[in-house]
Amino acid sequence: MSAPFGEVVVAMVTPFDDDLALDLDAAAALASWLVEQGADGLVLAGTTGEAPTLGDEEKLELFRVVRGAVDVPLVAGTGSYDTAHSVELSRAAAATGVDGMLVVCPYYSKPSQAGIEAHFRAVGAAADLPFLVYDIPGRSARKIDTEVLLRLAHEVPTMAGVKDAAGDPGGSARLVAEAPDDFALYSGDDALTLPLLAVGAVGVIGVAAHWSAREHAEMITAYHAGDHERARRCNARLLDSYDYEVALGAPQAVCAKAMLRTLGLAVGDCRLPIGPTPDGLEDLARVVHQGLKGA
Repeated sequence: MSAPFGEVVVAMVTPFDDDLALDLDAAAALASWLVEQGADGLVLAGTTGEAPTLGDEEKLELFRVVRGAVDVPLVAGTGSYDTAHSVELSRAAAATGVDGMLVVCPYYSKPSQAGIEAHFRAVGAAADLPFLVYDIPGRSARKIDTEVLLRLAHEVPTMAGVKDAAGDPGGSARLVAEAPDDFALYSGDDALTLPLLAVGAVGVIGVAAHWSAREHAEMITAYHAGDHERARRCNARLLDSYDYEVALGAPQAVCAKAMLRTLGLAVGDCRLPIGPTPDGLEDLARVVHQGLKGA
């Protein structure tokens, strides 16, 4: 199986200025820096990109500006809990030059499996772009049934795969085994990337890859080369980064931005309600980064 958007895809934070306005110059600079650090692709306006706090025009401007800054695959977060809105945003995003879409399972309203399936079919028909279903029951309150994912994979031509944050490697193994050959399973949970590689994942869409893209790439390369012991050692070096991205009870966007600020990147703070940066988080970021690079 191939990785249509690259093997190490960063779920990029969205930079804001001191007034928490969208900082497009900083976004372009961050995207370029992430590519220089080893990112194969970027997800824009995902959860870590604080999508719920961004207006549609902000998202579209972000897509356009980052498209002009880098030439790696770009995946636009276009999903929401409203099918009509997701369809409209997906159509608009397709005109910005992005390479694909990430469409989250509709959240909050807890739709039926039939409603979830119809939602993805509608979005899949909205734009001639490949899309990834984002299965994350911890945030959406619904696990997408494997049978639904398999029907979508076999019957919706634009469905390229799944960003898997379901925490069910056994179900993921069945999905990969019964999906079409060009179906791509991406780990959507950094700490489960190595286990998911074992059942057929092609790569990761992650947060820790903001500061550890090369380490992720080394682990994935080693695993695919059959050097499982080396892959295990690479994963062990990343354990502190996995823990850090949810450190001190802070959301991943807060942790990622704190880390990036310690590395000299202008990303600003997070918009509410994501929350303020806890005391000591940047100090912890420096320790984690020093340990990773010194390992």
